Amino acid sequence: MRRILITNDDGYFSPGVQALAAAFKPLGEITLVAPLIEASAVGHALTLRRPLRLERVSDGVYSVDGTPTDCVNIAVHEVLDAPPDLVVSGINKGLNVGDDVTYSGTVAGALEGALLGYQAIAVSLQFTRGEWDFGPAAAISASLGAALLERPLPTRTFLNINVPIGRPNGVRVTVQAKRNHITKVDRRIDPRRRPYFWIEEAQDDWEPHDRSDRQAITDGYISVTPLQPDLTNHKALDIVEALAQALARPTR
Repeated sequence: MRRILITNDDGYFSPGVQALAAAFKPLGEITLVAPLIEASAVGHALTLRRPLRLERVSDGVYSVDGTPTDCVNIAVHEVLDAPPDLVVSGINKGLNVGDDVTYSGTVAGALEGALLGYQAIAVSLQFTRGEWDFGPAAAISASLGAALLERPLPTRTFLNINVPIGRPNGVRVTVQAKRNHITKVDRRIDPRRRPYFWIEEAQDDWEPHDRSDRQAITDGYISVTPLQPDLTNHKALDIVEALAQALARPTR
């Protein structure tokens, strides 16, 4: 039987991760290892400066008082009796498109799976102030998961899936969008006259791109983006080679 590891960054109790586990159950044995509390926007953080606690919540469900990256590693080394065939992270309450994937704990869970050599998927659903319906996101994720188990992606590659609210118009294979990223640091004063800060988004201007994940969501399509951990800018290698050669020249 196939072994499927499920995690998220909203916590093991999130209805999104529970919907994901239910959708993947027909594909194999499900093990859910997720944060004890919400760990949104922690990125690919790994806890190194304090001990971590693993707790069994119920059959096949465990909590870790750490990050999604912690959860994947502890699951692989301490919970599963054999390596997973697939790592699935989500369903996140809110999109993870474009540059935002660098902050996402949801994406980090799948990234860690890919770095460890496993097939992996991250799943996010567009934010709504109404009632959450994780059904379409769970269904498309399970379908893509089944396909990956039959036709695996290249090593160190994983899928980032983003689903619009409502009935999707279809599926698009996309690239990461880009935006003019500006954050706002809001300084406030507490009752004891000490400053504290809230970090907020101050500008959200996306560059137009017909094949971007952001545009797919705007048009009502499910976005499926193949990602990889290699951050090398290969187009800049020649420029940096020239810089390095200039530095190596003897000075008088």
